[in-house]
Amino acid sequence: MNAWIVDRGREDAGPFWTYTDLALFVCSVLPSFALAVLAMRLIRSAKPKLFTNDTFTTLVFQSLMYALLLGALYVVIASRHHRPFWKSLAWTVPIPQPFLVLMAGPILAMSLSALGVALHAPEVDSQISKLITSRAALAELMFFGVVLAPVFEELVFRGFLFPLIAQSAGPWAGIVLTALPFALLHGAQYAWAWQQITLIGVAGVVFGFVRHRTGTTAASSLLHAAYNLTGFAGYIVARWATLS
Repeated sequence: MNAWIVDRGREDAGPFWTYTDLALFVCSVLPSFALAVLAMRLIRSAKPKLFTNDTFTTLVFQSLMYALLLGALYVVIASRHHRPFWKSLAWTVPIPQPFLVLMAGPILAMSLSALGVALHAPEVDSQISKLITSRAALAELMFFGVVLAPVFEELVFRGFLFPLIAQSAGPWAGIVLTALPFALLHGAQYAWAWQQITLIGVAGVVFGFVRHRTGTTAASSLLHAAYNLTGFAGYIVARWATLS
């Protein structure tokens, strides 16, 4: 059987969680934010010397948010329904055609760059670029953007949200409707420029397609990581000499 064809028996069974579970997860966002703020204050008061730059502080806070939200998702999946967490969110290995998935990342990044030119996407001084103040800050951001962010975002959007929508409205509706909030999540990073949001949305559609065709969020996470890494590589080529 073609390695890109998903195990239909597993997918046709659909997710065991419901829109009530989705609502519970969404309701956990504000409490998670409040807990992350409180935790940051406690950590900074105990170890003030660790937080001498904005990049490290921002990434620690974002990592706390990710951990708390994954905890909330774990409660929904593992505690509320008594199901295995990673398997339920389709995190399965080995990844079908991993080299092909990996190589699709740079291709996608370059294609969207060309599309951005066609859409006359404005040059936006993104929040991420503002945090790159040194080579050390760049390294910290790369670890976050290539390792942590893809795993978290794919588990939430393509692991949790996609199968729920796909069960209700079909896989293509699931792919597109999952890409929409994914794009909006990144809107503030690009000053809400519609062209940039569109490009992120198209990337989200591709991530969702790979998730659907392979049946695993590990594949979409690998593609997501390769896509982000290509963006960082482009930044390094353009700006490395100016970083100290």
